[in-house]
Amino acid sequence: MADCKLLLVSGDVVFAAQLGTMLGDAAEFLPAETVDEAASLLSSESPQLLVADFRDVRDGGHAGDRFLESVQELANPPTVILITSGDCPEPLERRAACSDMAHFRASHDTALIEEAVQRHLTALSAATPAAGASESETTDPEFTDAVIEGVTQRFETNSSSFRRMLEDLAIAAAHDVTILLIGETGSGKTYLSQLIHEASPRRDEPFIHVACGALPRELIESELFGHAKGAFTSAHADKQGKFLAAAGGTILLDEIDVLGPEQQVKLLRVIETREFEPVGSNTTHKSRARLVVASNLDLQPLVEQGKFRPDLYYRLNMLKFDIPPLRKRKMDIVPLARKFIAKFTEQHGTVVNSVEDRFFDGLLAYPWPGNVRELEHVVQRAVIYCRDERLQAEQLPPHILLNEAGPVNDPSVKLPNYSASTDTSLEAQVAVTERELIEDALMRNNFSRTNTAKDLGISRVTLYNKMKRYKLMK
Repeated sequence: MADCKLLLVSGDVVFAAQLGTMLGDAAEFLPAETVDEAASLLSSESPQLLVADFRDVRDGGHAGDRFLESVQELANPPTVILITSGDCPEPLERRAACSDMAHFRASHDTALIEEAVQRHLTALSAATPAAGASESETTDPEFTDAVIEGVTQRFETNSSSFRRMLEDLAIAAAHDVTILLIGETGSGKTYLSQLIHEASPRRDEPFIHVACGALPRELIESELFGHAKGAFTSAHADKQGKFLAAAGGTILLDEIDVLGPEQQVKLLRVIETREFEPVGSNTTHKSRARLVVASNLDLQPLVEQGKFRPDLYYRLNMLKFDIPPLRKRKMDIVPLARKFIAKFTEQHGTVVNSVEDRFFDGLLAYPWPGNVRELEHVVQRAVIYCRDERLQAEQLPPHILLNEAGPVNDPSVKLPNYSASTDTSLEAQVAVTERELIEDALMRNNFSRTNTAKDLGISRVTLYNKMKRYKLMK
């Protein structure tokens, strides 16, 4: 397999020499003594197989763990063989347990490792496409099978740790239990809630989404539990709340963290006994609905601040599922983008026959504070601007190309500095701003050049030249 590359990171020069000799011409051998050297080779050489020899670590395995995390976040990560001492450091133990990498302990006898390397090389050779296959057929990452599948939708991921969480969620979905979903805005809480409903025996009953944050605080209780005529000034008739309207279906209570103390008490009672009374009524009703609760924020700090009841928190926390943000599962970005491209080319009647690598590079470099929802909107915009049936990096919004991310919804989360722009000159920054202004004006005026030029106070000729310069021509 002459085209296969094997990267070894090991401080053991004797082991490196033995492995290199064993490989011979079977693969190109790339030895590295440190994780920094290995990271550089990983970026420039794109090996198919990585052997990480972390038998002798002096930092508790943290550097090796960070390196393996960066490997797993690649769009096309290599197969990993991890070697540790018998007393494996906890970070590396956890990393191995949460992935499908081969893990060998205290194996100074290289025969077992060499056998594993040979086996993986053989498997990689068998999976190598025939010569002449197109790039799109050989390098495009795709999703594996769905983890949770409903009647009309499915949830897919290539992240091994996220997949395990979804497998647990699929089991919980089949049972009549309250589920708590924690995740940033746009990470997929509503989508997952609908799948939980579709994967449950309640799939033929209503699914009701209640956005608690969009309701005035004084009306939340009435919206959930209903009210009796005359309960308050505008209560001119009895009203059925969501818990009755859902019948035997599913209720998603989104942004649960906005509920006040009294509403939290009533919610806890519904969860425990299924009983509630409408506002202004003494009649007790029984809820038959299944409850899914979601929040953008972790609830534990709110408990510590006295903003969330501990008894409700501990009741909900029994089946809590943390949805990782998109920046933590980069292996899903390219497959998701391809699905959105297919969706929006059909929706907008646009033809896309190819996508340049720099387009995906831009998506992979950006930290996505708006998560999957933001990615979907960015891809939709790019498809609208697609020219010559080819998606290019220039069709991405300027803030994506400059890696200028806004804040996430959770103030405790600090995004790393992703800024990778090499041109920080005044001219370049002015050009980016001008492009954004023209683009906004075009969309505001439904791409009418006459109206856009008038809106911007420039001539149609000037607008045309600037659109051509910034590649905004449709």
